[in-house]
Amino acid sequence: MVETRTPHKLSARDREILKDVILTYILSAEPVSSRSVAKQGRSGLSAATIRNVMADLEDAGYLVQPHTSAGRVPTRAAYHLFIESLMQVERISARDRRYIDENLKGVPADPEQLMGATSHLLSELSHQVGLVVTPQLGDTVLKAVDFVPLDGRRVLCVVISADGFLDNKVIETEEGVTREDLKRSANYLTENFSGLTLREIRDRLLRMMADERAQMDRLLALTIDLARSGLDVDVGPEVLVDGTSSLLAQPELTDIQRVRRLFDTFADRARLVKMLNQCIQGQGMRVLIGDDSDLTSALDFSLVATAYGIGGRTLGTLGIFGPSRMEYQKVIPLVHYLGETLSRALAAGFGDSARDSKRN
Repeated sequence: MVETRTPHKLSARDREILKDVILTYILSAEPVSSRSVAKQGRSGLSAATIRNVMADLEDAGYLVQPHTSAGRVPTRAAYHLFIESLMQVERISARDRRYIDENLKGVPADPEQLMGATSHLLSELSHQVGLVVTPQLGDTVLKAVDFVPLDGRRVLCVVISADGFLDNKVIETEEGVTREDLKRSANYLTENFSGLTLREIRDRLLRMMADERAQMDRLLALTIDLARSGLDVDVGPEVLVDGTSSLLAQPELTDIQRVRRLFDTFADRARLVKMLNQCIQGQGMRVLIGDDSDLTSALDFSLVATAYGIGGRTLGTLGIFGPSRMEYQKVIPLVHYLGETLSRALAAGFGDSARDSKRN
């Protein structure tokens, strides 16, 4: 569910005029005057009456006047009230649903490609920035591991998660290791640790290092050493970003300084992931606007995001990032549908293997 707030008490007339101002501003990107609201004729009120109501809404913190001679624009509180109780959520059209389903079904059963396609769809259908945060490697569940000999003392460690994510890392051993010993080590790890997260595996290996058997058994000692070097437990999640250039046509980005801040935000991916993780916790839909978070306040933007995963286990988040003047009535159901569709696509490709690994 969308995060809720306790709204100020407004009359039905106040709410209707606030709704008209928000919808008008979303479409025009220009401060809204009482005359422009009156011309729409939905409230049946005169411009003078509407002007008085808008002044009251400004006093209540729902509207702000950028300049004394200008109309008014919605505040963060106004957008939240609009989302919670004023807007009429629009269903995703059958055409867009088919387009999403066809695009994700047409992607090979590779989770990284599925997430890349999802970030593109989020951007393409919203004309904003699409974001997908990949899983934290240490939280992924092991399905299998393999060690492939390269040249000299170098070995390629291949880790396959139960959710289908693949991680490769080249490691170097203290001395040459035979192909047969590498195979035995890989089989030992797969048979004994499949179904555990990489972080759980690391913790068990650390305890095993103190065991007397591990100090005497050459193959077990080798296996522990290979696993410690090859399992990158602390590698953080990544964020896939699509559509930053589409924002340049937005009126909010006519200021070159704001454009620079936008690209600085997406250039530092590690900081971007950190900010996303701070503002998105747990499952469910989240709508963050302006000062709600460090990420959105820097540009006075909004983030609409939700979790995705398999079998009730959250793998990551996805969302749409753009100017606060976005069509929430369309964006929120789009994010929700793509979250569910990505989860189904991942489960269809890897759900069975994930369940099998947990039973081992």
